[in-house]
Amino acid sequence: LDSFDELDRLERLHSADGITAEVLIRVTPGVEAHTHEYVMTGQVDSKFGFGLACGDAARAVERVAGSPATEVVGLHCHIGSQIFLSHSFAKAVETMADFVRPLGLPELCVGGGLGVPYVAGEQAPSISEWATVVHDACRRAGIDARVTAEPGRSIVATAGLTLYRVGTIKEIAGVRTYVSVDGGMSDNPRPVLYGSGYEAFLPRAAGAERPRVATVVGKHCESGDLVVRDAHLPADVAVGDVLCTPVTGAYGHSMASNYNKVTRPAVVFVADGRARVVVRRESLDDLLGLDEV
Repeated sequence: LDSFDELDRLERLHSADGITAEVLIRVTPGVEAHTHEYVMTGQVDSKFGFGLACGDAARAVERVAGSPATEVVGLHCHIGSQIFLSHSFAKAVETMADFVRPLGLPELCVGGGLGVPYVAGEQAPSISEWATVVHDACRRAGIDARVTAEPGRSIVATAGLTLYRVGTIKEIAGVRTYVSVDGGMSDNPRPVLYGSGYEAFLPRAAGAERPRVATVVGKHCESGDLVVRDAHLPADVAVGDVLCTPVTGAYGHSMASNYNKVTRPAVVFVADGRARVVVRRESLDDLLGLDEV
């Protein structure tokens, strides 16, 4: 439950049917995670949740507990996404502790947000290390509720990769080399939205040296349509090559759009040497199927 307006709606929905909805209340703990501002969600100035410091969280618990339409079964917090510092999660638990303990609720969800490395040099705690930090913080704080989490990106990001076809290569002497591919910000808007970095390689030469630095760009009508700003590629990268960007299993397909009326690519699952299409490639009929003109 994220706002008093949502509680109003629940009460209207269940005023006649006698159903009592079991809810977790989302609390904004006032913890600023070290990540991109667009995916920070636990700070005081946030559109999410009931503020802890201002007293809204306490008022929400009181109101939900007194409503016949709802039963509060736990608390929830989420401080952001793509977080590499485990102590940020410990800080959230410590901040929530004095609020959580007296309520005696059965569940505390600490949300998700554990980061994953996308480019060389980035390091993130393993999910086991992260879980240990959260567990120890709860133990120190005297929280004995069942603790749940939403690991999300950290368990699926590295399971996916995106394959593009190189369409053109443009060299500007002394300035830059552009490698244009048949996708871009419509299938992965993260570089545009967050300045996110990715690596790139050619599957035909996965183990080859990559001395050539180029900017991999998409097919869309914006100069900001970047796939990889400074990609290291084999010297012989050529038009027609398949180019791969790894670590797109999270927030890739789920963020895709039809910007510029570009169709979305297929999704293929591969296991034990076998492949199957789980989302087919969009067709022009799909693209125009909802148009009424």
